[in-house]
Amino acid sequence: MKHFVLIVSALAAGCAAALVLASAPKKGTPGMPTTKATTGRPSTAPLLKAATAFLTSLDAGQRARAGVPFDSDERLNWHFVPRERKGVPLKAMSEAQQKAALNLLKAGLSARGYQTVETIRALEPILREMENGNLGRDLGLFYVTVFGTPSAAAPWGCRYEGHHISLNWTVIGGKVIGDSPQFLGANPARVVAAGALQGTRPLAAEEDLGRSLVRSLDEEQKKVAVLGGPAPGDILTGAQRQATVQEDRGITHAKLRPEQKGMLIALIRRYADMMPRAVAERRLQKIRKAGLDGVKFAWIGGLEPGQGHYYRIQGPTFLVEYDNTQNNANHVHTVWRDFKGDFGRDLLAEHYKAHTHDHGHGVARSVPPHAAPGTAGR
Repeated sequence: MKHFVLIVSALAAGCAAALVLASAPKKGTPGMPTTKATTGRPSTAPLLKAATAFLTSLDAGQRARAGVPFDSDERLNWHFVPRERKGVPLKAMSEAQQKAALNLLKAGLSARGYQTVETIRALEPILREMENGNLGRDLGLFYVTVFGTPSAAAPWGCRYEGHHISLNWTVIGGKVIGDSPQFLGANPARVVAAGALQGTRPLAAEEDLGRSLVRSLDEEQKKVAVLGGPAPGDILTGAQRQATVQEDRGITHAKLRPEQKGMLIALIRRYADMMPRAVAERRLQKIRKAGLDGVKFAWIGGLEPGQGHYYRIQGPTFLVEYDNTQNNANHVHTVWRDFKGDFGRDLLAEHYKAHTHDHGHGVARSVPPHAAPGTAGR
């Protein structure tokens, strides 16, 4: 019942957002008044405060593990599989330090986003039982890493990452300039084992809204939107540092009926709203500015629950991928990518063209090694 309510609420929000996005003026943030507070980059005061508090809570050895130079290649070294990572894992922290780490996570996400991420982490003990005591499934093997020194002026960033979770933030001048890659997965996608979490579906709306949209298509629309062949075994971009543009197939927003446009916007918004409102609205504004009518939805695989399936939403600036094929279609992977803005690449490049900084290495440079493809120092 709670999943049905979530879907109805998301559809209502999507329909409203579709109307706003379609009728909004070219400038300003969709659905929000055009004010200085909403037209600029989202303020990171809470994120800065939480990152500083987290680092302060650590001892010297932990701070050395948690801190990585901002220009380090490690900042781009993201993944969603269980593995050892740079940073400090929750299991190596005291209770007070864990609280500070989770406060940092709260500062970077919306309330629903934080709840979703914590629910995904709570699946680890269930996986351990399913895999005969696999010690790699551990609530404490989620790492916090801070890149550079949290500052209201200089570039810095942070990452929260573990099995099925990778969240990345990049900050300059007190503003969030990068909030992706954003990867979230769930195994099991639906908890069937008896216990407190039985029936839990951390990414329920992501699946159900996508299926509702594809089922709403008429036969002619399905010929364009539903691609042939079996669903791929995982998201196609994997853990690429620079997301590749996928094949230009699927049904465009322009070819959808009004109610279907609302469903597509609701689905996009479901991913965007993992972040705080200002960040989510900036994401939607960027999509609208690039052209909603060119956004395409494509589906591969079965249309019934329990059948392996994959979908993607792709526009000029962004990509959403969803895959549910593993473990008898009870294992979800999702990702939000920004083709030019992952890790803040696009705005970092602009920033370094206009400024010269010493990033703690005693060397001034105009463009960091990983600022953007094709830029100096790559």
